[in-house]
Amino acid sequence: MVTVGIIGAGRIGKVHTTSICNIVKNATIKTIADPFMNEETANWAKGMGVNHTTKDYKEILADPEIDAVLICSSTNTHSPISVEAIKAGKHVFCEKPIDHDVDKIKDVIEALKDSKVKYQVGFNRRFDHNFEAVKNAVVAGKIGEPHIIKVTSRDPEPPSAEYAAVSGGMFLDMTIHDFDMVRFLAGCDAEEIYVQSAVLVDRAIGEAGDVDTAVITIKMENGAIAVIDNSRKAVYGYDQRAEVFGSKGMVATANDTESSAVLSTADGVTGEKPLYFFLERYMQSFAKEVNCFIEAIENNTDTPLGVLDGLKPVLMGIAAKKSVEEHRPVKISEITM
Repeated sequence: MVTVGIIGAGRIGKVHTTSICNIVKNATIKTIADPFMNEETANWAKGMGVNHTTKDYKEILADPEIDAVLICSSTNTHSPISVEAIKAGKHVFCEKPIDHDVDKIKDVIEALKDSKVKYQVGFNRRFDHNFEAVKNAVVAGKIGEPHIIKVTSRDPEPPSAEYAAVSGGMFLDMTIHDFDMVRFLAGCDAEEIYVQSAVLVDRAIGEAGDVDTAVITIKMENGAIAVIDNSRKAVYGYDQRAEVFGSKGMVATANDTESSAVLSTADGVTGEKPLYFFLERYMQSFAKEVNCFIEAIENNTDTPLGVLDGLKPVLMGIAAKKSVEEHRPVKISEITM
């Protein structure tokens, strides 16, 4: 049994707490830390079976009984807490992104050198049953050599302008998942990115310095061309689809719905809308990624997503922002390491 501590008791911290307590085998939570820990959250944790809560995450790092930490705190704390945890000898699961600053990610890479600590980045969509099926078909050679990869990712509603101003922008907050998915499905890294973007959903997002609509084309190292389309507002729900077209065929996945029932009447033919948001769509994938992390610790194997898998989507996000600013294709090699 691996004993873990959760750092951050916000939305994603509660997601991981719930999955570990209810789904993940061979892991138990000893402590949850959050600087804003209050009675309500502490009572919620106790209801989940976690009796120890604190405002100071350093208690987790200093506890010899805790083997691993899940960093679910605000993005600006991910890299410094990662470095502290590695130095404390704790295995680390870090929510995406490790940081928006490449130099700070390099600090984590440096801390991991000559360390036996396991480090995993939380790109949960790789563990979704739909995207796994697409990946498996590609790896099995069923569609031949990949030529075109399409990823559609549209949120059901936009974030607040205040959030957009501090999130790092759409490319480092939302699209970063899609950059990882493109790498996952292509089986290689990106070479060049070009973005067409606009503010079509909420003018306040544009006033905050961000965009809310984009089409991104990417040249991959294996020659394939990837296309990502993003919107911050799909009125019909959380739109999450992917397709890989190749020399021998195509594999694609549709959205998850509450059921596959289709109603046909004289008035028309209707089906269900996509599941509303990421908690509904991806809960099982959150559990599966943590289970893989625990297995890597128990079996002393590599984690499925290491620190470099955390770095590369950030480089892609920075390149995408540069493409918007300079109205041109940007090579990943232009983003200084």
